[in-house]
Amino acid sequence: MIELLFVTCMAATAPQSEACRERSLLFTDVTPMMCMMGAQPQLAKWVQEHPGEQVRSWKCRVVDNSERDA
Repeated sequence: MIELLFVTCMAATAPQSEACRERSLLFTDVTPMMCMMGAQPQLAKWVQEHPGEQVRSWKCRVVDNSERDA
């Protein structure tokens, strides 16, 4: 499983860290390279669905299932 991990901040208050949150999207059918190549369109779609928020940073990573179940 691949996770697209990203940080969003409220556009009106950015870059104040208290207005930022870590978020993620999980994918079961992609490789890490596919995640890297497809991340920007996915994040653009997310921002369009969440007006007033901006993506500050992002990365793709393999999900460690032991970490996820904890």
